[in-house]
Amino acid sequence: MPSPDPRSTSTAVSDAPGTERTTGTATEAARVGQEVLERTATVVVGAAPALRLALAAVLAGGHVLFEDLPGLGKTLAAKTLAQALGLDFRRLQFTPDLLPSDVTGSSIFNPATREFEFRPGPIFAGLFLADEINRTSPKTQSALLEAMAEGQVSAEGTTLVLRRPFHVFATSNPIEFEGTYPLPEAQLDRFMVRLRFGYPGPGGEQDIIARRIGRRRDATEVASVTSADGLLALQAAVEAVDVDDDVIDYAVRLATATRSHPAIEVGASPRGSQALVLLGRALAVLDGRAFVLPEDVVESAVAVLAHRLTLTPSSWAQGASTERVVQDVLAEVPTPPTVPRG
Repeated sequence: MPSPDPRSTSTAVSDAPGTERTTGTATEAARVGQEVLERTATVVVGAAPALRLALAAVLAGGHVLFEDLPGLGKTLAAKTLAQALGLDFRRLQFTPDLLPSDVTGSSIFNPATREFEFRPGPIFAGLFLADEINRTSPKTQSALLEAMAEGQVSAEGTTLVLRRPFHVFATSNPIEFEGTYPLPEAQLDRFMVRLRFGYPGPGGEQDIIARRIGRRRDATEVASVTSADGLLALQAAVEAVDVDDDVIDYAVRLATATRSHPAIEVGASPRGSQALVLLGRALAVLDGRAFVLPEDVVESAVAVLAHRLTLTPSSWAQGASTERVVQDVLAEVPTPPTVPRG
């Protein structure tokens, strides 16, 4: 099946906010993505693979869950990516007493007009960070689910459409249980990827300290590479990438294999196989390609599928992990041959 070339897609780029220029090549889209990653890496050290997948998820129109230990740069990564992409960034600390209206907004009485006026909540942003999302109640989580699933919020009987681009980044701590609420499977399924940074190596940790000393302040900031309109153009370039049938078949076979794995009670949904292909297209654009390779699906697999799987009680008790299951599936399912492209 022929793959149309996204090189005709116009991509808006800027060196700083308000200074936008337009180009029209997939190579330029890849350059923009690389510059975003380079600027983000000056602040978030030693997390290049996770940052690449996070950016790819945004280009694919998805949402990102950072699940890792405290102090490893989850919040910093979300804020820095928003700055580099030129997106309006809002952060909300999720707590057990948080109400849905704290997320979506509420009506306030205006004495001057003697009328109620709707005040939008922090979710009306280009990139909304739900910090420690598992600390709030299922009722408040459901308000966020509508925004992630439908691109809209319901407030006081009215449905309000969120302006694009709109992306949710969320953070959670995997080792804290007291005062937390497990994320429902439906909510986890709405995150395109779940990412973990892990501890930096000794050299990376020294680099973090040296950069903090060099800044002479805690605050970090990077210049915008593009803008909200520029991001929409990049996302249009991703949508223009076609995918061969053998790559689609490979993604479906991977998702199907998780459903029959002996350690898994609930396997990946069709949304999981779709996310493999969508993220693969974004990775292709980041690499300056107009076609998806099986290797793009392999790179995406753990981040896309692991959080969508539910272990059986016995496999959980034996210390199994969903990440290990995905690795098993990758080893068992034959990879289609890479077709050279001109």
